[in-house]
Amino acid sequence: MTGPETGRPLVLLHGWAGNLRCWGAAADDLAQRYRVIAVDLRGHGYSDDPGVYDDPKAWAADVAAVLAAEGIDAGAVLLGWSYGGIVATDYLATYGTGAVAAAIYTGSLAHIGPGVPGAATGPAMDKAIPGVFEESAGRAVRAFAVFGNANTGPGEDKGVDAQRLFGGSLATAPSVRKALFYRTIDNTETLRGLDIPVLVLHGTADPVVPADNGRYIVDNVPGARGSFWEGAQHGLFIEDRARFVAELSEFVDALD
Repeated sequence: MTGPETGRPLVLLHGWAGNLRCWGAAADDLAQRYRVIAVDLRGHGYSDDPGVYDDPKAWAADVAAVLAAEGIDAGAVLLGWSYGGIVATDYLATYGTGAVAAAIYTGSLAHIGPGVPGAATGPAMDKAIPGVFEESAGRAVRAFAVFGNANTGPGEDKGVDAQRLFGGSLATAPSVRKALFYRTIDNTETLRGLDIPVLVLHGTADPVVPADNGRYIVDNVPGARGSFWEGAQHGLFIEDRARFVAELSEFVDALD
């Protein structure tokens, strides 16, 4: 946890094969005004590998445990990137919105599985699978390389961020990387029943999680607000950190 103890809790849920460090300097910027709680999802970073990845209630319980450990029973904002949006929605489906004031999805989707609406994978993800599940280091490295600039956007100044994300992905056990894709959950009805403000930030050129997945969330959550960045890719908080922090802050600061 970083940031002021009295600040609004902002719970950061990273994506597939990531960890709590994936947010980079954006997390530091947000901690200037919010109580930032960055989480290592199960099987990632310093979290244990429980071997259970197909139960939405297990993912939900992880988020609930974090909120309980931090003494948060109201006012939290869930921020999910990529797979983190699925986890956030799993929590909302299981525990409701009592402890949550709002949810933010960035480059994200709300559910997963073949044929599930709003859960399509993009061309970079399709090309990377199944190589990213390999135990062979060489094959895994080559598979992750197909993401290119997707997680950072172009620019010579993004190299350190790219290496941090790349390293975090390789540090995630191949068995965990694979297991996360072997579940199917449709959270559409949860989205339609949400009674909290929702913000969707998504790049129109996202090759990992297509922008239509973000539009699906906007279309199904009552009153949801969408901001679709023309030509931007998957990691908006790195590609244009200043804009990301500004749009998120405007949304959060307007909450009751």
